Amino acid sequence: MRLSRIFRMVFLKSFLYKQNKWHAHGVFLHTMYVVYYVLKNKEYKMLGAAFLHDIAKPIIAYQKNSDKVTGEYSFTNHEEISYQIVKNWPLSSYTKKLIRYHYLLRGMSNSKKRNQIGKYHRMKRSYDSLSDSFRDDLKRFLKYDDLAKK
Repeated sequence: MRLSRIFRMVFLKSFLYKQNKWHAHGVFLHTMYVVYYVLKNKEYKMLGAAFLHDIAKPIIAYQKNSDKVTGEYSFTNHEEISYQIVKNWPLSSYTKKLIRYHYLLRGMSNSKKRNQIGKYHRMKRSYDSLSDSFRDDLKRFLKYDDLAKK
């Protein structure tokens, strides 16, 4: 990662102030709320992922034309890029996997709604490769992530 990506105004604005219509807060405060919900529910094994699940967002933040009108930002593929950032860090494989797949359920749902069948099936194959217990963890983590958006 180039340091110049951190010193962009879009990095600072999305990190501190505003993401998009789905998030009431910037990436930093949203992350702190996810950490709060993970701790509140005693899901300690999810703590590393809570802190790092959106680490790529301010780095890759950009504005589509529609975003410029509203002052919002987009973060395409942020979960995979977040995983790529941390994959060689000394973290558990569970944490890395939770970072990588934290948006998988939402992505599957969205691709199905948008009739993006190929994308849906690629995501479904990834989902099907996960254990039942990890799928349950994903559902709970998504709930904490959603609670942190308000």
